[in-house]
Amino acid sequence: MTDYKLTINLPQTDFPMKADLAQREPAAVRRWDERRTYARLREIARGRPRFVLHDGPPYANGAIHIGHCVNKILKDIVVKSRTLDGFDAPYIPGWDCHGLPIELQVEKKHGRPGQKLDARAFRAACRAYAQEQIELQRSDFKRLGILGDWDRPYLTMSKAYEAQQLRAFGRIIENGHLYKGVKPVHWCIDCRSALAEAEVEYEERVSPAIDVAFRVSDNTELARRIGLSAEQLGGAPVDIVIWTTTPWTLPANEAVALRAEFRYVLAAAYQGSERHRIIVAAELLDACLERYRMSDAGQLAQFEGRVLEGLKLEHPFQERRVPVVLGEHVTLDAGTGAVHTAPGHGQEDFAVGQRYGLEVLNPVGNDGRFVTGTPLVAGLKVQEANPVIIAALARAGRLLHEEPFRHSYPVCWRHKSPVIFRATPQWFISMERAGLRAHTLRDIPGVRFTPAWGEQRITGMIENRPDWCISRQRTWGVPIPLFVHRETGERHPRTLELIAAAAERVEQGGIDAWFALEPRELLGADAEHYDKVTDVMDVWADSGLSFECVGTERPEVAAPVELYLEGSDQHRGWFHSSLLMSEALYERPPYRGVLTHGFTVDEKGRKMSKSLGNVIAPQKVMSTLGADVLRLWVSATDYANEIAVSDEILKRMADSYRRMRNTLRFLLGNLHGFDPAQHAVAETRLLALDRWVLARARDLQTEVLEAYRGYAFHLIYQKVHNFCSVDLGSFYLDVIKDRMYTTPAAGAARRSAQTAMWHIAESMVRWLAPILSFTAEEVWGYLPGERRESVFHETWHPLPQVSSDAIDWDALIALRSDVTRELEKLRDAGLIGAPLDARVAVYCGEDELARFAALGGELRFLLITSEAEVHAARTPPAGAVPAGNTGRSGVWILVRPTDDPKCVRCWQRRPDVGEDSRHPQLCRRCVSNIEGPGEVREYV
Repeated sequence: MTDYKLTINLPQTDFPMKADLAQREPAAVRRWDERRTYARLREIARGRPRFVLHDGPPYANGAIHIGHCVNKILKDIVVKSRTLDGFDAPYIPGWDCHGLPIELQVEKKHGRPGQKLDARAFRAACRAYAQEQIELQRSDFKRLGILGDWDRPYLTMSKAYEAQQLRAFGRIIENGHLYKGVKPVHWCIDCRSALAEAEVEYEERVSPAIDVAFRVSDNTELARRIGLSAEQLGGAPVDIVIWTTTPWTLPANEAVALRAEFRYVLAAAYQGSERHRIIVAAELLDACLERYRMSDAGQLAQFEGRVLEGLKLEHPFQERRVPVVLGEHVTLDAGTGAVHTAPGHGQEDFAVGQRYGLEVLNPVGNDGRFVTGTPLVAGLKVQEANPVIIAALARAGRLLHEEPFRHSYPVCWRHKSPVIFRATPQWFISMERAGLRAHTLRDIPGVRFTPAWGEQRITGMIENRPDWCISRQRTWGVPIPLFVHRETGERHPRTLELIAAAAERVEQGGIDAWFALEPRELLGADAEHYDKVTDVMDVWADSGLSFECVGTERPEVAAPVELYLEGSDQHRGWFHSSLLMSEALYERPPYRGVLTHGFTVDEKGRKMSKSLGNVIAPQKVMSTLGADVLRLWVSATDYANEIAVSDEILKRMADSYRRMRNTLRFLLGNLHGFDPAQHAVAETRLLALDRWVLARARDLQTEVLEAYRGYAFHLIYQKVHNFCSVDLGSFYLDVIKDRMYTTPAAGAARRSAQTAMWHIAESMVRWLAPILSFTAEEVWGYLPGERRESVFHETWHPLPQVSSDAIDWDALIALRSDVTRELEKLRDAGLIGAPLDARVAVYCGEDELARFAALGGELRFLLITSEAEVHAARTPPAGAVPAGNTGRSGVWILVRPTDDPKCVRCWQRRPDVGEDSRHPQLCRRCVSNIEGPGEVREYV
């Protein structure tokens, strides 16, 4: 007996079914390094239109976490898809290397500068620590499949970068943006340094809320202002009451602020038997009396706040007087309508104080303790001072009420400890002096924000932000390279020239060259009159100038670049600082587009936390499921919102990955023996079904490319996965198995299907390459035909433009689903074992006959039954059921078992089995396929 199995064209491929990503991916990373895949790509792409995504530098501190993965994978998807789109899209990764977090790590081992290490040695330890962290992170980023110039990243601590940062700083000064001032800034007691806006977070905290009486010094003057006679007012005390949640700021009080147009009331009231006369906002009187447990004894006068401007009040526990001032920041939301004003401890207080020439008193030192000589609280930490001050107010009879108050309070983003406003001499970039705010607001609408609400968010921040305090009192940072006059505080008249000289030295010796510099070396005799500034720049200035520092050294990525991509918190961080720096230098944004993503949470929407046990370590995922599963998860998520991740979510992603991998493996297996240069069939000679699937692939490619260009990556996952599952797996690939396995290996019908599958495989490997980078590169090595070394060296595959058929494929596919439903019923009843054990008859009116008979005798191949016929009929025969999925009335199907003999080769049941005595077990077409010219197919 002949073994017909040997005549079947079964799939053959060495592409493994089991992905084994955790083992294969590291080898792929090594191959990319050995083959210089990224460097070769730069050579191939040279001369193309440019697309630059400028990397926002992660901080060189600690192992990468799942948030890093989201960020880097999104960037990699953008860069790779733009490369496939025909752009020259270089990616230069970077690291933020200066600043407090690294200092804190070094302090844990060596103590603060000056304890175990001098400042120079401390900086060396910081540099060594940062470099160590860079190496750890770089290894993990490469393991994620991120292609980039890993051998030449940009580091904010490199000498060239630091020197260029100084030169840019000089131009900002030249453009008129820098000044020195004493202003209240956010100050972290643990950092012992000023903080940038982006380094401040807000948390719910409980503070002591107190109502304090500021006594009027001159009742006669008060009476005159509010329209009472001296006799009417009398000599009994009158108090203006303030409400505050920061008792520790009262030692620096310089005024009490009212709102000019608000109505205020002088009210008499009793607290027990004690009579009080208080001034509060009329609208808040009832709430105040209730809070103080006072009974209303009548109103003596009502007046606007403006009439008390300049009135003198007694400080509640110091021997001095303070004035009443007017301020727009006073509200009626809470409190009394009168605001304690300490210009040294608040932005609004400072602004009011400047108008009135108030002293900017700051009795708090760098360590958060009150300086020697401060009445009552000298030597105490600010929080320790609260109960002492409250007790003193009570003893003096000036405390009307005290209660705990829960509110949002600023905290240091690193230490999570409360920050204070503290007036210190600092260097500022002005938002107004040279039009920085106006220029920035003018240019924001020209930037494309994704999502679009990013424009409104950053606009609001620019509109409302204060001047940028750019100086820090730290050791590990880029210096502010200035010399200031010892008496006047003015910058040296040759400042720009001196900065240029300092930059030259830093380019040779790094930032230590500035700190080791003797002023006389640059100033000569002027050194006697000038001090060298020892402050360093805010670390946000380092990264904010990355477009300038990197672009100057690497002109191929010079600003303005096409895209910045970071988390949504960077509207107040890197997007913000970069925008201000670029506007300060060039009066233009550094970017044409800004894309933001949300933050990772668990499946219940909770933040990642070790205490909750919901932290997903990317290193563990890469060593088990593989980096491509992580990449698929990132791409499948709508990153504009919070991004949920858990072990269960990643497991589902792994299942989806396997479905797409199996589709690719099926395509590769059926391309065995196919050389596109020799065997590809011209579009006009393709079978109708192959033309249909290529048209479907071409439409899908248009959608995929639009999604990549619009950064809608989750749509790509959905569409490609659906294509694999529905169009290919459930339909096309299922239907063509008979043709692929049973027709002659080199026959026209089989080559037509192989041509279609080759085009699909060539397209799909590119669609998936930006997302499933390791798998795409693996598939690339198994595809037939001549090709470049890496899929990342290619552009999108040009799918053929196929002519449309008159065949209504949608109706036929719907008919197939109706038939499949009936086949399942027969199988469940035990009447058939497989679909090929059945025959189908379709009944329809004359108007539908052409639609369903379009495939002729090949309809059975579409339905995967042994026989399928189409009959004209006005009414259905007995046993027929409506073909409801077709969406057409008057269409019925009758599905029955067939008694025809079974062909042992194709498994179809045909009446012609055994016609050829040489092959008594074969049907007529199988005999032709193994010995004759082979069957002819036109449609399926």
